[in-house]
Amino acid sequence: MQNGNVTTPFGRRSMTLGMLASQMASREIEAGKSVDKWKLYRTLCEAKPLLGVPDRALAVLNALLSFYPKNELAEEHGLIVFPSNAQLSLRSHGMAEQTIRRHLAVLIKAGLVVRKDSPNGKRYAHKGRAGEVNEAFGFSLAPLLARSEEIEHMAADVMAQRMHLQRLRERLTLCRRDITKLIEAAIEEGADGDWTLVLARLQNLLQRLPRVPAAAQIEATLGEMELLREEIVNQLQIQLKTRNRSGNAYHFERHIQNSNPDSNYESEPRFETKQNAKSADQTEPLSVPQKGQQKERHLPRQEAAEGYGPLKSFPLGLVLQACPQITDYGPGGAVGSWRDLMSAAVVVRSMLGVSPSAYQDACSVMGPENAATVIACILERGGHINSAGGYLRDLTRRTERGEFALGPMLMALVRTSGPAKRVS
Repeated sequence: MQNGNVTTPFGRRSMTLGMLASQMASREIEAGKSVDKWKLYRTLCEAKPLLGVPDRALAVLNALLSFYPKNELAEEHGLIVFPSNAQLSLRSHGMAEQTIRRHLAVLIKAGLVVRKDSPNGKRYAHKGRAGEVNEAFGFSLAPLLARSEEIEHMAADVMAQRMHLQRLRERLTLCRRDITKLIEAAIEEGADGDWTLVLARLQNLLQRLPRVPAAAQIEATLGEMELLREEIVNQLQIQLKTRNRSGNAYHFERHIQNSNPDSNYESEPRFETKQNAKSADQTEPLSVPQKGQQKERHLPRQEAAEGYGPLKSFPLGLVLQACPQITDYGPGGAVGSWRDLMSAAVVVRSMLGVSPSAYQDACSVMGPENAATVIACILERGGHINSAGGYLRDLTRRTERGEFALGPMLMALVRTSGPAKRVS
């Protein structure tokens, strides 16, 4: 500092031991030490969570630094600035003077600046004939220079904590996605297990997290979610091994060995020279359908993968979790059984403007339970569907062609509902 005396505040402002400690610390500046004021200010902005300084106080500090004539803070240039509150207001984007005084007190309490008051409390400087400043009264920036290394360490800690929190959030998002996709695959493939209960466990874990969770809270939730993911993977692996051991017959069943090199490919019907004639060595994996008969054959894997096959039903609990709005239209405002869900679907069908014929066709093709489930899904997504009746007819036609599966629709609604939206 410019002198070794302790300075006390003017007027009714009281002296505190914190102010004394800041003044004592600002004296311990190494000879010749200097630091870029704007680089130090950016570092200070990084360290603000540990310093407890709000944004507007930092804006006032930025204005104070702008009155320092040099880019390098150093004792040889003097470390006291003496702008008036009106000047500070102009460089603080028009901040009110009362607000400026309040934030100056915050900076002093945080030990970032020291007040050096004149006898009358005004801020000014005594200059020599050559224009040099002999003595100034205002705010000393010496604490910034003295604590520059401490501020850099604080900023490094804050950045490390922020990076750690970001990595935890990424792991949490990936783990949640893995669990949701695995449950969806298990339901679609018909794997054994109470997947509705597993999904409820996931939702319960996510519900514990606050809107802005701390690192410790994320770590605790992440540990439980990773255990849940491991349980799901182990359960599915056991079922996959069981299927593989019992699935060899499927591969051999599809393999047809024919010693006749002139025989046609198995997907083409073989025509004989005589009516109703069959060769002794011919195997018939395919039968040519007669009029009015349904063609029956084993589909190759690629062909079977193109369609979803028969529409699968899902547990009522999963349907209600994905489509909670349907419960308001059940008997007595609740849905406790499939009968209640179908009754609610009839009410919602009329409300959405779906014709009775469209709903009857959906019940005939999909089944009453699945048709009611689709109505519940349409209700849940009502704001995104222009024509509920046309959409239902389209889903009915796709179901007839084996191109529609109910599972992805339900799981998409589960993912977009509940507390899962709050964490990412």
